[in-house]
Amino acid sequence: MPVAGPAKRRVQRRDVLAALGAGPLLWFCPPLRAETFLSADEARELIFPGGQFVPTEVTLSKDQAARIKSLSGVRVRNLTMQAWRSSQGEWLVVDQVIGKHEFIDIAVGYDAQGRVAGVEVLTYRESYGAEIRHPKWRAQFHGRDHSQRLELDEQIHNISGATLSCQHVTQGVNRLNATWAEVLSKR
Repeated sequence: MPVAGPAKRRVQRRDVLAALGAGPLLWFCPPLRAETFLSADEARELIFPGGQFVPTEVTLSKDQAARIKSLSGVRVRNLTMQAWRSSQGEWLVVDQVIGKHEFIDIAVGYDAQGRVAGVEVLTYRESYGAEIRHPKWRAQFHGRDHSQRLELDEQIHNISGATLSCQHVTQGVNRLNATWAEVLSKR
Protein backbone atom coordinates (compact mmCIF):
# COMPACT_ATOMS: atom_id res chain seq x y z
CA MET A 1 0.00 0.00 0.00
CA PRO A 2 1.52 3.39 -0.93
CA VAL A 3 2.30 5.84 1.88
CA ALA A 4 1.06 9.39 1.39
CA GLY A 5 1.47 12.78 3.04
CA PRO A 6 3.85 13.47 5.94
CA ALA A 7 4.39 9.76 6.65
CA LYS A 8 5.88 9.38 3.20
CA ARG A 9 8.36 12.19 3.92
CA ARG A 10 9.45 10.47 7.16
CA VAL A 11 10.03 7.21 5.32
CA GLN A 12 12.06 8.99 2.69
CA ARG A 13 14.24 10.75 5.31
CA ARG A 14 14.76 7.48 7.13
CA ASP A 15 15.73 5.80 3.85
CA VAL A 16 18.26 8.54 3.14
CA LEU A 17 19.77 8.26 6.62
CA ALA A 18 19.85 4.49 6.34
CA ALA A 19 21.62 4.78 2.99
CA LEU A 20 24.20 7.01 4.66
CA GLY A 21 24.85 4.31 7.25
CA ALA A 22 22.96 6.08 10.06
CA GLY A 23 19.92 3.81 9.94
CA PRO A 24 20.59 1.90 13.19
CA LEU A 25 20.94 5.20 15.07
CA LEU A 26 17.38 6.18 14.17
CA TRP A 27 15.97 3.70 16.67
CA PHE A 28 18.12 5.03 19.54
CA CYS A 29 17.66 8.77 19.04
CA PRO A 30 14.64 10.34 20.73
CA PRO A 31 12.72 12.80 18.59
CA LEU A 32 14.02 16.36 18.85
CA ARG A 33 11.67 19.19 19.62
CA ALA A 34 11.83 22.75 20.76
CA GLU A 35 8.88 24.44 22.28
CA THR A 36 8.66 28.10 23.22
CA PHE A 37 6.18 28.68 26.01
CA LEU A 38 6.73 32.34 26.88
CA SER A 39 8.54 35.42 25.69
CA ALA A 40 10.60 37.47 28.15
CA ASP A 41 7.79 40.07 28.26
CA GLU A 42 5.18 37.40 29.05
CA ALA A 43 7.38 35.95 31.80
CA ARG A 44 7.90 39.42 33.26
CA GLU A 45 4.14 39.97 33.35
CA LEU A 46 3.57 36.61 35.08
CA ILE A 47 6.22 37.27 37.72
CA PHE A 48 5.56 41.01 38.17
CA PRO A 49 1.96 41.71 37.02
CA GLY A 50 1.64 45.29 35.82
CA GLY A 51 5.29 46.08 36.64
CA GLN A 52 7.15 48.66 34.59
CA PHE A 53 10.64 47.50 33.60
CA VAL A 54 13.33 48.93 31.38
CA PRO A 55 16.00 46.90 29.58
CA THR A 56 19.28 47.28 31.43
CA GLU A 57 22.64 46.43 29.92
CA VAL A 58 24.60 44.16 32.23
CA THR A 59 28.10 43.13 31.27
CA LEU A 60 30.15 41.24 33.83
CA SER A 61 33.86 41.72 34.24
CA LYS A 62 36.10 38.67 34.43
CA ASP A 63 36.62 39.38 38.14
CA GLN A 64 32.86 39.49 38.73
CA ALA A 65 32.42 36.24 36.81
CA ALA A 66 35.12 34.61 38.96
CA ARG A 67 33.42 35.80 42.19
CA ILE A 68 30.04 34.54 40.93
CA LYS A 69 31.58 31.14 40.16
CA SER A 70 33.17 31.05 43.61
CA LEU A 71 29.86 31.88 45.34
CA SER A 72 27.62 29.62 43.26
CA GLY A 73 29.92 26.82 42.21
CA VAL A 74 28.74 27.35 38.63
CA ARG A 75 30.81 28.73 35.76
CA VAL A 76 29.60 31.92 34.04
CA ARG A 77 29.40 31.18 30.32
CA ASN A 78 28.25 34.60 29.08
CA LEU A 79 29.53 37.90 30.39
CA THR A 80 26.60 39.76 28.82
CA MET A 81 23.16 39.30 30.36
CA GLN A 82 19.62 40.02 29.23
CA ALA A 83 18.11 41.97 32.11
CA TRP A 84 15.30 44.37 32.92
CA ARG A 85 15.00 46.56 36.04
CA SER A 86 12.06 48.30 37.66
CA SER A 87 12.26 51.65 39.43
CA GLN A 88 11.55 49.73 42.69
CA GLY A 89 14.76 47.70 42.30
CA GLU A 90 13.17 44.49 41.00
CA TRP A 91 15.01 42.56 38.31
CA LEU A 92 14.13 40.07 35.61
CA VAL A 93 17.02 38.12 34.11
CA VAL A 94 16.79 35.80 31.09
CA ASP A 95 19.39 33.10 30.92
CA GLN A 96 20.15 29.69 29.41
CA VAL A 97 21.06 26.49 31.19
CA ILE A 98 21.84 23.17 29.58
CA GLY A 99 19.24 20.42 29.96
CA LYS A 100 20.59 17.00 29.09
CA HIS A 101 21.81 17.96 25.61
CA GLU A 102 20.07 21.22 24.64
CA PHE A 103 19.65 24.66 26.16
CA ILE A 104 16.69 25.62 28.32
CA ASP A 105 15.81 29.32 28.32
CA ILE A 106 14.64 30.54 31.72
CA ALA A 107 13.57 33.85 33.25
CA VAL A 108 14.19 34.55 36.93
CA GLY A 109 12.59 37.50 38.70
CA TYR A 110 14.07 39.09 41.84
CA ASP A 111 12.39 41.39 44.32
CA ALA A 112 14.26 44.46 45.58
CA GLN A 113 15.83 42.42 48.41
CA GLY A 114 17.25 39.82 46.00
CA ARG A 115 14.76 37.05 46.74
CA VAL A 116 13.51 34.96 43.84
CA ALA A 117 10.04 36.22 42.91
CA GLY A 118 9.52 33.64 40.18
CA VAL A 119 11.10 31.27 37.70
CA GLU A 120 9.61 30.67 34.25
CA VAL A 121 10.70 28.30 31.50
CA LEU A 122 10.69 30.21 28.22
CA THR A 123 11.93 27.59 25.72
CA TYR A 124 12.49 23.89 26.29
CA ARG A 125 14.39 22.00 23.60
CA GLU A 126 14.75 18.50 25.07
CA SER A 127 12.56 15.56 24.04
CA TYR A 128 11.67 14.77 27.67
CA GLY A 129 11.95 16.37 31.10
CA ALA A 130 9.64 19.32 30.47
CA GLU A 131 8.02 18.56 33.84
CA ILE A 132 10.25 21.33 35.20
CA ARG A 133 7.59 23.68 33.83
CA HIS A 134 5.18 22.51 36.54
CA PRO A 135 4.31 25.48 38.80
CA LYS A 136 4.75 23.44 41.98
CA TRP A 137 8.32 22.50 41.05
CA ARG A 138 9.26 26.06 40.08
CA ALA A 139 7.65 27.42 43.26
CA GLN A 140 10.43 25.77 45.29
CA PHE A 141 12.69 28.65 44.27
CA HIS A 142 10.36 31.44 45.47
CA GLY A 143 11.83 33.46 48.30
CA ARG A 144 15.31 31.93 47.93
CA ASP A 145 18.32 34.22 47.72
CA HIS A 146 22.11 34.20 47.52
CA SER A 147 22.55 33.37 51.22
CA GLN A 148 22.13 29.66 50.57
CA ARG A 149 23.45 27.49 47.75
CA LEU A 150 20.50 25.34 46.65
CA GLU A 151 21.07 21.63 46.19
CA LEU A 152 18.94 19.17 44.26
CA ASP A 153 17.33 16.57 46.56
CA GLU A 154 17.95 18.84 49.56
CA GLN A 155 16.18 22.20 49.24
CA ILE A 156 14.92 21.47 45.71
CA HIS A 157 13.07 18.23 44.97
CA ASN A 158 14.04 16.23 41.92
CA ILE A 159 11.66 15.04 39.21
CA SER A 160 12.28 11.49 38.03
CA GLY A 161 13.03 11.53 34.31
CA ALA A 162 14.07 15.19 34.40
CA THR A 163 17.05 14.95 36.74
CA LEU A 164 19.56 16.80 34.56
CA SER A 165 17.08 19.57 33.75
CA CYS A 166 16.26 19.92 37.46
CA GLN A 167 19.96 19.94 38.37
CA HIS A 168 20.92 22.50 35.76
CA VAL A 169 18.01 24.87 36.43
CA THR A 170 18.91 24.71 40.15
CA GLN A 171 22.53 25.51 39.31
CA GLY A 172 21.40 28.33 37.01
CA VAL A 173 19.31 29.88 39.78
CA ASN A 174 22.30 29.59 42.15
CA ARG A 175 24.48 31.39 39.59
CA LEU A 176 21.88 34.13 39.06
CA ASN A 177 21.40 34.50 42.84
CA ALA A 178 25.14 35.08 43.15
CA THR A 179 24.95 37.49 40.21
CA TRP A 180 22.26 39.47 42.01
CA ALA A 181 24.44 39.68 45.14
CA GLU A 182 27.66 40.60 43.31
CA VAL A 183 26.37 42.84 40.52
CA LEU A 184 22.65 43.63 40.30
CA SER A 185 22.23 44.67 43.94
CA LYS A 186 24.91 47.34 43.45
CA ARG A 187 23.18 49.08 40.54
